[in-house]
Amino acid sequence: MAATCNAIVHIQEPFCKVEKKNLGVTKAVFYPRRNTNSIKLKKRSFSVVASGTSPLNVDTINGRKVNGTYVGEAAIIGNKISEPHKESGVDAPLHSILLGRFVEERFVYRQTFIIRSYEIGPDKTATMETLMNLLQETALNHVTSSGLAGNGFGATREMSLRKLIWVVTRIHIQVQRYSSWGDVVEIDTWVDAAGKNGMRRDWIIRDYHTQEIITRASSTWVIMNQETRRLSKIPEPVREEVIPFYLNRLAIAPEKNDNEKIDKLTDKTAERIRSGLAPRWSDMDANQHVNNVKYIGWILEVLRNHPTQRTSVPINVLENYDLTSMTLEYRRECRQSNLLESLTTSSETLAEDSNSYNNRRPDLEFTHLLRMLADKAEIVRARTKWHSKQKQQE
Repeated sequence: MAATCNAIVHIQEPFCKVEKKNLGVTKAVFYPRRNTNSIKLKKRSFSVVASGTSPLNVDTINGRKVNGTYVGEAAIIGNKISEPHKESGVDAPLHSILLGRFVEERFVYRQTFIIRSYEIGPDKTATMETLMNLLQETALNHVTSSGLAGNGFGATREMSLRKLIWVVTRIHIQVQRYSSWGDVVEIDTWVDAAGKNGMRRDWIIRDYHTQEIITRASSTWVIMNQETRRLSKIPEPVREEVIPFYLNRLAIAPEKNDNEKIDKLTDKTAERIRSGLAPRWSDMDANQHVNNVKYIGWILEVLRNHPTQRTSVPINVLENYDLTSMTLEYRRECRQSNLLESLTTSSETLAEDSNSYNNRRPDLEFTHLLRMLADKAEIVRARTKWHSKQKQQE
């Protein structure tokens, strides 16, 4: 695992030594310059604990705040670091949030998040964009913590040397239940091969307390040359980097995955068309194209300039139905200079093949397309499936 230290000490020529005791513990030791006249400092250290034995164990950094989140203190006893302490038989507080760690012999990376107030929608639950952002964050932290990260956005060292980046071609997410504001979720992610020149990344999201799996997702990634913007085969040195992390496991069983082709929409088949969508600077990611999560907002966004104020997805659907499944097929990247169109059409399924809410087919299904305004070139095809909130409550 990797620990980053950003410390400023007003002493000339400080010296920092990092000692790695094992894969789970990293110790950073600071030594002041010997010839200091006005300040005398003793040898100081801090330790990062990554515990994979139980979901209740927490990573700690000497009781300090990390990115605004308080992390509890771990006592150092000799060369060992104790487990997080418990007070009066009560587990460590929820805000002692995990930084992320490897489990299952480093094949699975696990990270825990609190759902923030700015990550929920009108119904006070996390939005689809929030879930996608958390999945992306966990994936990037997985690469960084593995020690493979180069200077690119999720790229490995060998990829960075060759100016290569990862791009997603397809992602499918199934939501059993949306978390509410203040809920704690635990995300596991792992990777595997996808054909000869692709990589599959899977995730599962659990409720931190009950360990109930509430979301499953699977995605396929390929490599692109950052300068030519063309797809590339996986170079053998890159393959050798990632193969040790491959895990032959599926988050979604093949028979439950959405593998059906997404139909192409046209001006004639689309029920709703919104033109003039313009990417903002804040929509761009570190790879200089629109972040893939931003497309979700354009797929569902209100048609503000339309005379009837309709939405890409009808407002009554947004209010009365849960988005329980979403599949995105990425056809080409989008840059800030591009203007887009969003096309949508619907089909009602209303199947009663099961009495179980979670097993029956969706009540509503929509097909979406984002395309270039200038030449109608496809950017993303998507399919969304919805369940009635009222039936869920019944």
